[in-house]
Amino acid sequence: PKAGDINVNVCKKKHLTNTRASGSDDALRLIPYKRMSLEESLEFINDDELVEVTPKTIRIRKKILDNDLRAKEDAKRKKQNA
Repeated sequence: PKAGDINVNVCKKKHLTNTRASGSDDALRLIPYKRMSLEESLEFINDDELVEVTPKTIRIRKKILDNDLRAKEDAKRKKQNA
């Protein structure tokens, strides 16, 4: 994984409660993504990622989508390389 990668599930909503910690809802500043060509995408990816190509888009995604399975594979790979 790249430094700074975070596991995100965009389908999960934030829990709506009446109690909030001050400062917990501060807006995050995100850097807009960079559009990459197919060649740039292939140079950019790691061993655990794939490039999906459709007629309209080029996407970079993880080979193993399940976070738990991905963690197990990373542990296996580290154990083999040690």
